[in-house]
Amino acid sequence: MAISGWFVALVALGIVPIVVTGEPIVLVYWLLFVAVLSTLDLILAVSVRGLRFERTSPDRVRLGETTGSALRITNPTPRRLRAIVRDGWQPSAGAQSNRATLTIPSGERRELTTVLTPLRRGTREAAHVTVRSYGPLRLIARQTTVSVPGSFTVLPPFNSRKHLPSRLARLRELDGATSVMIRGQGTEFDSLRDYVRGDDVRSIDWRATARRSELVVRTWRPERDRRVVIVVDSGRTSAARIDDEPRIDTAFESALLLAALASSAGDHVDFMIYDRRVRARVQGATGPDLLSKMVNSMAPVQPELIEMDWNAVPNLVRQATTQRALVVIATTAESPGASHGLLAMLPQLTAKHTVVVASVTDPSIVDATLDRSSRDTVYLAGAAERALLDQSRVAGAINQLGASVVSRRPSELPLALADHYIALKAAGKL
Repeated sequence: MAISGWFVALVALGIVPIVVTGEPIVLVYWLLFVAVLSTLDLILAVSVRGLRFERTSPDRVRLGETTGSALRITNPTPRRLRAIVRDGWQPSAGAQSNRATLTIPSGERRELTTVLTPLRRGTREAAHVTVRSYGPLRLIARQTTVSVPGSFTVLPPFNSRKHLPSRLARLRELDGATSVMIRGQGTEFDSLRDYVRGDDVRSIDWRATARRSELVVRTWRPERDRRVVIVVDSGRTSAARIDDEPRIDTAFESALLLAALASSAGDHVDFMIYDRRVRARVQGATGPDLLSKMVNSMAPVQPELIEMDWNAVPNLVRQATTQRALVVIATTAESPGASHGLLAMLPQLTAKHTVVVASVTDPSIVDATLDRSSRDTVYLAGAAERALLDQSRVAGAINQLGASVVSRRPSELPLALADHYIALKAAGKL
């Protein structure tokens, strides 16, 4: 049961006859009058238990996109329903307005649409609906919470997909010597074309030149059917927010763009999320099915506040492929202490594979080094410089172990990783 502002106003109105008559007994009569009216109003209010509810929710939506959930309420009772309805979506579902005032005549149905702009990945749920049913006087209401479950899945936004067409165009333009899949050949021959000043003289096809009486060079197509293994660290360091985005979300963006690019280039992509257990794995998928499975596997994963088990990573890669592969590890490479496990594990991978470590750089640290206008900012700049020095030391150690490092701001990392992949492919190092 709930009282309304009208009930409070009606009780307060009893001051008037007391002031006019000066008799305290008037207050008793007035309160009795209000109690009778309120009881009658409560009796005439429609029972929420007699209503029927149906919910229609979207199946899935990308993070940041707007969708809607429809709640249909049917009034099968003989009385008119006057109610305030609250659709109980959890806060991270981003309900813009989940309260509505409805009047539903007997035997009719109304639909309440809640606009949702989710704020986090994963499954967003609505467990119940709360209805406050008023009588005709709107003094007192019957309030009941009814279980009307509903949910939808929020997928990673994949904002970096806007860069995919330009990177695919660069892949098609690759024209350089590359390693082949078959032992014994040194390049993957594609076609012949006329010699242009600046071409590598080692690419001249002398037999074709003799036949045509002009210089002709061979062209080489990029490597295909290589293996790309992407490992995303979902340990405690991936929970940190950089530029108002968790590190793990930036890693997902980078993984999606790289997977889309590699799949379009004819390579085979395996994807896994790991901390001390495999949180998600996608293997054997190609084309549009690959990205669909990846985003669905990413959606429910949240960082675990535990240390990453780096000793298990080489075995995970061996389970994915026994061939030489490009292994991309999306993790945090900031301080020597925190990166000790990563550095100890890398030699096992670099002995057989091409390894790339993708890490997010905190732009606030870089910005802190620029402001030295006061004593406090000088101390802050010194701490920031030390943090950048530690990052540089870790990157140098990774390079010495035979791997490469791609470290950028969150908005720049997916594109930088894609460009690094294209450079490796052009150089025939996959």
